[in-house]
Amino acid sequence: MTTRKSYIAELDDITLNVEKMGLLLEVMINKVIKALSETDAELAKAIMEQDDEMDCLERETEKACIRIVAKQQPVATDLRRVTSIMRLIADIERIADHCSDISEYIIELAKEDPVPMPEGVTQMIDAMKKMVNMTIQCFIKEDVWPIEKIIAMDDTVDDYFFQIKDELCVAMKHKPEAIKAYTDYLLIVKYVERMADHSTNIAEWVSFIVTGDLEQYLN
Repeated sequence: MTTRKSYIAELDDITLNVEKMGLLLEVMINKVIKALSETDAELAKAIMEQDDEMDCLERETEKACIRIVAKQQPVATDLRRVTSIMRLIADIERIADHCSDISEYIIELAKEDPVPMPEGVTQMIDAMKKMVNMTIQCFIKEDVWPIEKIIAMDDTVDDYFFQIKDELCVAMKHKPEAIKAYTDYLLIVKYVERMADHSTNIAEWVSFIVTGDLEQYLN
């Protein structure tokens, strides 16, 4: 294999690894939704174990990026792609971490007397999941048109968070014996809100890979 072909193959492998991370993340989020809706502690434990797989993929991809920069010294578009991938895989890994964080609280909820899931949690998670799915597709297809929509959806997730937080505060006052469970739900929705933030970050890095324009997102 020529040096150029080897270089292209390395870039392709890095891209493939990012796609693997994205697809694994979608699987983890789907499991979180199921575990939360059913208060399934065993599934929550399995999600936490799966986070280790994501960590390995991130380290492997990061090392590949560092190796290609050190050995091949990419320039222009290729350098932008590799450095941006190093940033966005960190966000993917953080979303996976939050899946694990949420799973810890699902396990705690399973120990408590059951309380109804707060209104809006399902819709909030669905909105976050859609953001993640759209973001991964943007990377795979190198398509930037949905990115503004993804960023706007982050505001929707934020609105759900503040609404649910207020409702939980009221619920704690009326049912103090369930404060532990309500606190667990509050921490869960905070992690969902952070997952949406990380999804927005990924979308912005994808846009930079494709267009080379990052200034539009800097405040």
